[in-house]
Amino acid sequence: MTAGRIRDEQDADELDVEEALALVKDRPQPDRPRPDRAGHTCGAGDHVPAPASGPEPPDRHGHADPHARHKATPWPDARAIAARAGRRRDPRAANVSVSLADALGLSLAAPLTALTDLPSFDTSAMDGWAVAGPGPWDVRETGVLAGHGEPAPLVDGEAVGIATGARVPAGTTAVLRSEHGRTDDKGRLHATREMVTGQDIRPRGQECRSGDQLLSAGALVTPAVLGLAAAAGYDTLTALRRPRVDLLVLGDELLTEGLPHDGLIRDALGPLLPPWLRALGADVTAVRRLGDDAEALHTAVTTSEADVIVTTGGTAAGPVDHVHPTLSRIGAELLVDGVKVRPGHPMLLARLQDGRHLVGLPGNPLAAVSGLLTLAEPLLRALAAHPVPEGYTLPLRDAVHGHPYDTRLVPVVLRGDQAVPLHYNGPAMLRGIAAADALAVVPPGGAQQGQETEMLDLPWATAGIGVCFT
Repeated sequence: MTAGRIRDEQDADELDVEEALALVKDRPQPDRPRPDRAGHTCGAGDHVPAPASGPEPPDRHGHADPHARHKATPWPDARAIAARAGRRRDPRAANVSVSLADALGLSLAAPLTALTDLPSFDTSAMDGWAVAGPGPWDVRETGVLAGHGEPAPLVDGEAVGIATGARVPAGTTAVLRSEHGRTDDKGRLHATREMVTGQDIRPRGQECRSGDQLLSAGALVTPAVLGLAAAAGYDTLTALRRPRVDLLVLGDELLTEGLPHDGLIRDALGPLLPPWLRALGADVTAVRRLGDDAEALHTAVTTSEADVIVTTGGTAAGPVDHVHPTLSRIGAELLVDGVKVRPGHPMLLARLQDGRHLVGLPGNPLAAVSGLLTLAEPLLRALAAHPVPEGYTLPLRDAVHGHPYDTRLVPVVLRGDQAVPLHYNGPAMLRGIAAADALAVVPPGGAQQGQETEMLDLPWATAGIGVCFT
């Protein structure tokens, strides 16, 4: 069967983008049905390497590497290697002290320990009256408000109006809620419901005592963590700084504006990759367009101070593919040199001599996204000490043709409890993934209709644009 025939049949089985957009529009966003997320996950230990695949397609310059298929790494193994590489980072060198306003999205480098009791004094949990002893009670004229000093003690038979969060006077038996009390014609307070000692009082240290560990090192700083840290007395946090990434966009054929012309095409990866890298926890420190220039690439790599250098294009073996020669020239160690995945086979991961890393993405847009999810995501997640999301599977609504030996990553939309494969999933295409919620991890040989298939969520599908990219 010819490649063109396979392509035609695959398109016939997969959903058109216009239909997918309609599904996305109609699908309820807040409560998307999901199966149990404790589904299948792939790891290096449960993959049996497949035989070498057939001839590789040419790179963007029309040249194929006949030896690449023999050294390519299975897809799950490549992700595991990238994660291990990130865990080798010296955390002490990456620690920073940041204000609470700048800590969101970082991981704690040290345990979060309470600097005070919470609450730090007995407080009222409700608006009402602080009362002492059994009722009825004589009520003081001046009530107790939050934010004021210690009020005068109460004696049995006495009550005082109190606001939520205010300090409870010494001698208080309980707080009587506003809706549970009434006053008689003599101004005495009566309870309309039975009361118990300690009712609606938050005692000092109820949540924690000074010195208690609230969160362990490595916890992700979320908005709730910021609130807890502030309540516990913190102005700054010790965290792992975001891994710094320099992005090098290679290719003489790339335009930064206007319509394609005279053999030139628009650069899609320059706009696509920086926000995606930030969504993975990276601090993108530079975006440089170098063209196909070996010396410029060498200079950019050797002068970069980033923790990770990401390149696009130039990872194959053509006359202007300079990534491999540059890595050889500087004595870098190739950890992954080609991955058994479609699209994106000619991706790579290298460790530089000083311990930093370079991720080489293919030049085709969807192939570059594949490389991003295969190598850059696990590497950056480990460098930032971000937790690995729990894997899950979904059944495919339609069958998906597979590569005989390689994993395929196919854009899908999630409709109810099914994943619907999309059209336009070729290496150079972004139309499918622009409408997608996730990528289906299709094993070698393909997947049948209804087959449970591993999913890779896309950042905007799970947390929203504003959460992920800001």
